[in-house]
Amino acid sequence: MAIVALCLVAVMMRPAISAVGPLIDRMSADTGIPLALLGALSTIVLITWAVVSPFAHGFGRRLGLGGAVLAALGLLGVGLVVRSLPGSSVWLWIGTGLIGVALAIGNVLMPAVIKRDFPLRVPLMMGVYSAILGGAGAVASGLAVPFADLSGGDIGAGWRMSLLLTGGAVLPFALITWWLASRRGMRTAAPVGRAPRIGIWRDPVAWLVAAYMGVQSTSFYVLVTWLASVSIATGRSAAIAGVDVMVYQLFSLVGSLAVALVMRGRGERITPALLPALGVAGVVGLMIWPGAVGFWVVPLGLFSGASLGVSLTLMAQRARDHSTSSALSGMSQSVGYAIAAIGPVLFGAIHAATGSWTLPLIILLVAMTLQAAFGIYAARDRYVLER
Repeated sequence: MAIVALCLVAVMMRPAISAVGPLIDRMSADTGIPLALLGALSTIVLITWAVVSPFAHGFGRRLGLGGAVLAALGLLGVGLVVRSLPGSSVWLWIGTGLIGVALAIGNVLMPAVIKRDFPLRVPLMMGVYSAILGGAGAVASGLAVPFADLSGGDIGAGWRMSLLLTGGAVLPFALITWWLASRRGMRTAAPVGRAPRIGIWRDPVAWLVAAYMGVQSTSFYVLVTWLASVSIATGRSAAIAGVDVMVYQLFSLVGSLAVALVMRGRGERITPALLPALGVAGVVGLMIWPGAVGFWVVPLGLFSGASLGVSLTLMAQRARDHSTSSALSGMSQSVGYAIAAIGPVLFGAIHAATGSWTLPLIILLVAMTLQAAFGIYAARDRYVLER
């Protein structure tokens, strides 16, 4: 039951935001909001994650992990409904903000849940969790337009219904299963604990994990935002560029599932530092032989999926208990998503200024090099809040 509940919650953590991109043209046509402004919806989510993440540990401490995740799922449902309300476009922004808060709480607390419930299988369960994150997001992106077409010619009803279905179809099952799996813990267990929330911000090990999370998030959000544009610039059609992004996402799932295999034995120490080599190979390949972008998305996908899984695993492994893991997760995700919110904007601005993809791609090389450097130290057998 705990595994099923974990997987269903993981399914809910990305579709609410990944389905927006394919529908953004319809949303603009219906609401009259410029595309550039609607593009800020994803930035709002990332900024919300950065702001709310440090407080998620305290929320979990008061309600317990089970109660806090259940409340986050409920808030997610409210946000999905509010975002899809017809009439004033203000509901779109309010609903997006509520969704961002709910997902921030879930993002922070789920690594602590895995640390608590699967202490001997952290890399395995973290790999499964991160793979489902990516898989559910990819499926939602693919279903968004077909769902919108179900309403016929009503553009407004179409995108609203699509966002509600892709983001919330599984939510009732996730709520019920999570409640069944954690109700005993919510009644009898003590809250998540009192790991010092402020102390975590002064801990050098925590900052290494946060830095690792930040640079890998930068690479991921730059690639997921701009990979199709890079592919089109090589002369490929928009349809083929979409296939390139799909292949990237598929191999991202493979990379996530591989975390359980590579983070074993000595692999725990060397994988975080060696993993960026896959990303570097993909980016250098794009710079030297851009026509083979369909091949280079394979190492890039493996790198992105595995990097997320390793980053989440570090949040559990560098903490002695699930309470401290919750505090570390909140701190590192706050830093990570604050950095990630800047990456795609900077990448696009440099491309616009230079008219070339070469200089922007160097940003990715820098991020990946830093990830390798941080990985050397973040993977050492040390723990946060210990001297």
